[in-house]
Amino acid sequence: MGTVSGLVRSAFGWHRPLMWFATFAAAVTVIAAIGLVVDDRMLVGAPIWAKPCKFAFSFGLYAATWAWMHSLQRRHVRLGWHLGTFAAVACALEVAVVFLQTIRGHRSHFNVATPFDTAMWTVMASSIAVLWVVNLVGTILLMREKHVDRPALLALRLGALITIAGMTVAFLMTWGTEEQRANRPMKIIGSHSVGVHDGGPSMPVTGWSTTGGDLRVPHFIGVHGLQLMPLFVVALGFLAAGAPRLRDELVRVRLVWTFGGLCTGLLALTAWQALRRQPLTSPDLLTIGVFGVLVAGTMVAATWALRARKSVPVRPSVPEEALV
Repeated sequence: MGTVSGLVRSAFGWHRPLMWFATFAAAVTVIAAIGLVVDDRMLVGAPIWAKPCKFAFSFGLYAATWAWMHSLQRRHVRLGWHLGTFAAVACALEVAVVFLQTIRGHRSHFNVATPFDTAMWTVMASSIAVLWVVNLVGTILLMREKHVDRPALLALRLGALITIAGMTVAFLMTWGTEEQRANRPMKIIGSHSVGVHDGGPSMPVTGWSTTGGDLRVPHFIGVHGLQLMPLFVVALGFLAAGAPRLRDELVRVRLVWTFGGLCTGLLALTAWQALRRQPLTSPDLLTIGVFGVLVAGTMVAATWALRARKSVPVRPSVPEEALV
């Protein structure tokens, strides 16, 4: 509980431009949720307000997480503040374009049907490229921090790296298919799905394709590594109260490595599955086999991680300032 209360107190020092954007994203999420109720229009096989709702929520969560992580910086603070500001602007442009295109009833992603649509897609693509660079530099700065405890710092580093990998997957969506390039004038260039058209049969809520590969699956796993890894450390802190072995810092470090390996493995597996034009809901025996190996490897690594050290005193539970 100390870690949680520390996080709340430290919120006053979080990066303000990122938190301003997170507030804006929360407002867009609420408006889009209302739109889902009152507007029955469909776009690319899904309720038209589904994309801005999910997009704003995801970007708001991303921004709030980085706002907190910037508050942990003790080195290159000024550079980190500027990077956070660039990220806030890039995120705001992304969400604003999606919201505007939804109001117009047009696709936001991959849309080059008109000069205005092309301009909007160019803004989105450019802002994502900026966000990727900012995320990379921010991660490098994070690698140099040493003031938090080892499990927490490792979780932050691994989470940032996994997020970069997840963001990189998004670039695969922009290549476009041969069919799209053959049609002139081009109206759509790029696709979330692999082997099928966007807008076909899909999973509820997520909208991921059930008839072909979908690169949004590894993208989702990757970009939310930024939240999953720190949350895993917080969970270990809570569990340590009833499990003395988790009070050993080395045990927690090993478990963080194990969980990070699982997230990375899932990202790689789902990306490979999507590129093979295989829906998440219909894995073949090869995919199931690789998943089984990943699960078995994780269990072995977790068992190894929980081994107690000999002749080494157990450290007290995670300190309140571990993540602040």
